[in-house]
Amino acid sequence: MQLEISVDCPIHHSERVRKLSNLFDVLAQDRAREEFAAEIPGLDEPWHIGVIVGPSGSGKTTIARAAFGSNLYQSTPWREECAVVDCFGDRPIALITRVLTAVGLSSVPSWMKPHAVLSNGEKFRCELARALLSGSSPVVFDEYSSVVDRTMAKIASAATSKAIRTQPGVGIAKRFVAVTCHHDVVEWLEPDWVLDMGSQMLARGRLRRPHITLQCRRVERAIWPLFKRHHYLSSHLHPSASCYLAEIDGRPAAFTAVLCHPHPTKPGWREHRTVCLPEFQGIGIGSAISEFVASLYVARGRPYYSATAHPAMIAHRMRSPLWRLYRRPGISRPAGRTSGVLGRPAGIARITAGFEYVGPARPLEAERFGL
Repeated sequence: MQLEISVDCPIHHSERVRKLSNLFDVLAQDRAREEFAAEIPGLDEPWHIGVIVGPSGSGKTTIARAAFGSNLYQSTPWREECAVVDCFGDRPIALITRVLTAVGLSSVPSWMKPHAVLSNGEKFRCELARALLSGSSPVVFDEYSSVVDRTMAKIASAATSKAIRTQPGVGIAKRFVAVTCHHDVVEWLEPDWVLDMGSQMLARGRLRRPHITLQCRRVERAIWPLFKRHHYLSSHLHPSASCYLAEIDGRPAAFTAVLCHPHPTKPGWREHRTVCLPEFQGIGIGSAISEFVASLYVARGRPYYSATAHPAMIAHRMRSPLWRLYRRPGISRPAGRTSGVLGRPAGIARITAGFEYVGPARPLEAERFGL
């Protein structure tokens, strides 16, 4: 649809305004007027994600409001005395945690904290989750990614795109429009159309996000403090664990630790800890390092096991051909006296599932890693 919009506001002729008019030779009108024109895809067209991008003052919000009206997302205050998961109304906890995980906030300890104490990046992802559950279609998110660092903005954009296109379930928005002055997030959102208000030109056709390259290396246990507070279950790392680090452009992103798995007939290895830092959550980096490390160990001819209680990890492995479920999700009560989330005991009952890695082995890489 073609939009042509004119906006104006009164000019109050104060003494200072008159001085400015004389000083810069600008005629002071009774009203200031601006006009914007743009083409934007209609709701009857097949698309999932759109972007309205341009410099400040170019009319992005004006066009978005004219095109989508009440669908412009308005943030409401977060209750200071409540955990984040208690600020989504009467929606089921399974839906809330699924959407939080989908937009890249998969840290269970963060779900249990008040919104006010979260980092800016975590707050941004909370708002994205709320927006996707707002009931609007499309959800129009103004000032998108304005308050977070650029790495977080890109990864969160990729996670949001994936959530909108792939997350099943009633109540999750299937259309999303980002209104932003940041061009660096456009490709990461993989939009079906982009309206650049700098040129007032509309580009159609889905973009693809840049390829992400992970560098994995074996590391000492000394790296664990960077990751331990983000683990959903425990900050404890076994003294005999072998540790691996995944980096993106030289920045630590994810961690996996492995232990020997003694067994009378099928001895092997088991995954001990896998953690992805919050700024890199939502696009499968944790699963990628988990599966890469597993492929190194099975190259030695012995099985590799992993038990997890994280719902996103369970869901991923249930779908993946790289893992075989050997113990269905059920209640387990782990032994030990390690500390759980927020300092609570880890010996409480929880739902876990057991998997064996059955994907391809990497014997050459295993040799390079000294295995």
